[in-house]
Amino acid sequence: MQLPGRLSAAIEILDDVLTHGRPAAMALSDWARSHRFAGAKDRAAIGNLVYDALRRKASLSQRMQDETARALVLGVLRFVWGADMDALDLLCDGSRFAPAALVEVERRALGAEVDPAVDAGLPAHVAGDYPAWLAPSMERVFGAEAALQGAALARRAPLDIRANTLKTTREKLQAALARHRPEPTPLAPAGLRIAAPAAGLASANARLPHIEAESAHGKGWFEVQDEASQLAACLAGARPGMQVADICAGGGGKTLAMAAHMENKGQIHAWDLDKHRLRPIWERLKRAGLRNVQVLESGEAEPLQPLHGRMDMVLADAPCTGSGSWRRKPDAKWRLSPEALASRVAEQRRVLQSAAPLVRPGGQLVYVTCSLLAEENTDQAAWFLENVPGFTVRPYEEVWRETLASPPPASADAKEGGGLLLSPAGHGTDGFFIAVFSRVD
Repeated sequence: MQLPGRLSAAIEILDDVLTHGRPAAMALSDWARSHRFAGAKDRAAIGNLVYDALRRKASLSQRMQDETARALVLGVLRFVWGADMDALDLLCDGSRFAPAALVEVERRALGAEVDPAVDAGLPAHVAGDYPAWLAPSMERVFGAEAALQGAALARRAPLDIRANTLKTTREKLQAALARHRPEPTPLAPAGLRIAAPAAGLASANARLPHIEAESAHGKGWFEVQDEASQLAACLAGARPGMQVADICAGGGGKTLAMAAHMENKGQIHAWDLDKHRLRPIWERLKRAGLRNVQVLESGEAEPLQPLHGRMDMVLADAPCTGSGSWRRKPDAKWRLSPEALASRVAEQRRVLQSAAPLVRPGGQLVYVTCSLLAEENTDQAAWFLENVPGFTVRPYEEVWRETLASPPPASADAKEGGGLLLSPAGHGTDGFFIAVFSRVD
């Protein structure tokens, strides 16, 4: 396919996403199955157009004065990929596979120069590319920096991986993957980062590597894991010989990281309410060479009963809105609703109530979300302390120095002495919240 045909395909797919509220990954996959002639480079270019349009939907709609899929894709070409008007005329000439020629109103919008002074006057939710109904929540957390934080969530995300220190070192892994030019993550001690490809016409089909196809992955040398998630596993403080429960284990990313920290000594009890989310953990444990993880039967909470009052540490990586991962799943922010947020808040409280009885006196409960919203983070920490007796919160600065032996960063919400909020703008990671509670002995 030539680029004009890719543009038409991207407009078609994006229209499906916007009209029917479908996940972008599903819409792209369905299109690919029905257009077998499209090669890997075609699919990559089309996917880049669709995801970049969704990342910048609010600001591009403002520039184009139009919210249609066509307007958003044209906006990506001009304002994100840097195409000039001559290139747009060549790409949109109305020929067999190309989009229709530009009309006058589109020319005026696309021909306008980007004016930082004008951008500075935009509402924060437009400049930051997040839903208008979330503006009070974002301002509550970030104040005047809400737009800046949102804009960072609207950029392409890098690919982070964690070296499995039971089998290799970060340095050896970096050498093994040298052709992808990975660099050490700034904060996580076992992480490597592969930069996201730059957006532009010249790199239209550029994409991050399918890193799990590397032999080093088959050998169990690494797992794909964002740096914030790696840091959450570090701050949980799992050590050799401990008894640990991961009660929202999902696919096992943090379980694997903590098991490596424990050097296969002690035991992690991995459980999740959703058996489908937990299913991949078996292959990952085997590949990583882990022997200290006991996977509990998922679904009912009965397997957790024998753990009551016995766990040195309980990790509650609670279900959340995923607002911290909007760089990777930008369509999710436009599907999020106040009702969905309220449902997640209720779920998180149930998780915390289930986790607390498992902690032994003197043990720790670690609450984690991949969210930037106070409703899911600091509000939940305050609710927990008020409604579940016998726990105190540990200042994240103290936990960081204890577990990572380095100066702690500032929290993205500028708060001190409680939980840590990580963000793309402040730390270059996904958005994550980590709060550590100690049970009074």
